[in-house]
Amino acid sequence: MRFSLLGSGSKGNCLYVENDETAVLIDAGFTGKEITRRLALIGRDPARLTAIFITHEHNDHIAGAGVLSRRLSIPVYANRGTALGGESHMGALFSWQEFSGGDRIELDGLELHSFALSHDTSDPVGFVVGDGICRLACCTDTGYATNLIRARLSGCQALALEFNHDPQMLKDGPYPLELQQRIRSRLGHLANIQAGELLRELVHDDLRHVVLAHLSETNNKPELALQAARAVLGDDWPGGLLVARQDQPTPLIELDHCRAP
Repeated sequence: MRFSLLGSGSKGNCLYVENDETAVLIDAGFTGKEITRRLALIGRDPARLTAIFITHEHNDHIAGAGVLSRRLSIPVYANRGTALGGESHMGALFSWQEFSGGDRIELDGLELHSFALSHDTSDPVGFVVGDGICRLACCTDTGYATNLIRARLSGCQALALEFNHDPQMLKDGPYPLELQQRIRSRLGHLANIQAGELLRELVHDDLRHVVLAHLSETNNKPELALQAARAVLGDDWPGGLLVARQDQPTPLIELDHCRAP
């Protein structure tokens, strides 16, 4: 199983996941043209895509979903609240496949297991993607880490985890108080320190990759997010640690040599 965050942040989010049989997107928060361009940067053809999975209906997660669904004749998987909330932005879809929180969806050797998040949208979810041996969790856009989130992320070999903001930068920054309160709330986004505390609970011997995701360009800096993560992992942690950027994809990361469950 291989993956790349094609981009992550308040202007667009898109995660590419593949195995030898299929490829899927989790969110499509850039234009269809931009997602195609970014796939080319990691040497991948959008014709390989067989599905798009949507976490919630904010535009930075759905902007290109409708275009790609129609152009590539592939289904969009979304729960009912997300589909209805994003209908006006996504437009007509090739097809909509409904699921409920907690469902497991099998697709050509990949299994996607959804779990509920805490965000100010209709029915937000994260996903754990597995191939029977390795597991990758995508958890962004949540105001706090519930027991369910902790349980779903436990034991994964790769994590794409939200490190959204630095509290002091948010307080001193240009955002109005109401928006600051929304971001800090239990329906907002994880601060670096909160994400670090969650990561501390998730570290295990088989954790291979941690990608810090959904950083605010206004209220965070990559070095602050990395500092919070390294405080947990240690400077000599042997795994891969990187920050997902808004303007370019991460390298294609391969998950292999995982311990059988």
